[in-house]
Amino acid sequence: MSSAQFAVVRLTNDQILENATGVGAPPQTWPRKELVVDLLHKTVYAFATGEVADALAARSGPGPGRRHAALRPGRHADVGPLPRHLA
Repeated sequence: MSSAQFAVVRLTNDQILENATGVGAPPQTWPRKELVVDLLHKTVYAFATGEVADALAARSGPGPGRRHAALRPGRHADVGPLPRHLA
């Protein structure tokens, strides 16, 4: 899901920068084949980046936030932070 969101942010960012600098044309004026290739490239990039980020994040096991959440599942106002030696 986050990879799809990143793809949308990436496309939006590109379009904003191109329009702001005047170096790009609006996508609706592009040839269809060029538009498809651009969208496909940016989508593959976003999902590949997400896979790499997930793999790097999973290397060392759950982070402090997940360990803290495992103490008591659900939302509880009385659960403080993890002790420093467990973080």
